[in-house]
Amino acid sequence: MIDLVLATANPHKTHEMRAILEQLGFRVHPRPSDVGDVDETAATLEGNALLKAHALVSATGMVAVADDTGLFVDALGGQPGVRSARYAGETATDNDNVVKLLVELGEGLERSARFRTVIAVVYPDGREVVVEGSLEGEIALAPRGSGGFGYDPVFAANDTPGRTLAELSPDEKNTMSHRARALRALPSALSA
Repeated sequence: MIDLVLATANPHKTHEMRAILEQLGFRVHPRPSDVGDVDETAATLEGNALLKAHALVSATGMVAVADDTGLFVDALGGQPGVRSARYAGETATDNDNVVKLLVELGEGLERSARFRTVIAVVYPDGREVVVEGSLEGEIALAPRGSGGFGYDPVFAANDTPGRTLAELSPDEKNTMSHRARALRALPSALSA
């Protein structure tokens, strides 16, 4: 069993990642409260995930796992993409980002989109393992549901027609989400 320290300080991501990783047999440790924020300055999801994982290895000496996730909307040329969490500004809330997305899209017919999550595991010796998961869907006309976080209220996955991710139970979401798909790819990637 591998011990992993989480790089995320986001309580929603912490809950999701811990539930899935522990189910996969990992021992998961929360990000220490004395570890500062890591500037996500990379131009790619992979780059940002690796920045965060390396920072946690440096701070803790433990094997670290980090993610970076983006929502890629076809009609917006792939935006918000790597800047999803900061789409409406550096201090934007989830709601601010959702409102900006819906305004940018208007009521146009083309609403196809995908979530992509990159998971990076970095070992104290510098070894890196990177996996990815994605989820195809479309952007709803208005937010629906009270679960999830981020863009979940406006993202309807093709696997759950007519329901946004925010309308799914945590267990349903954890069986098919982009983050779950990436995390479930970890055991075989780590043993390769």
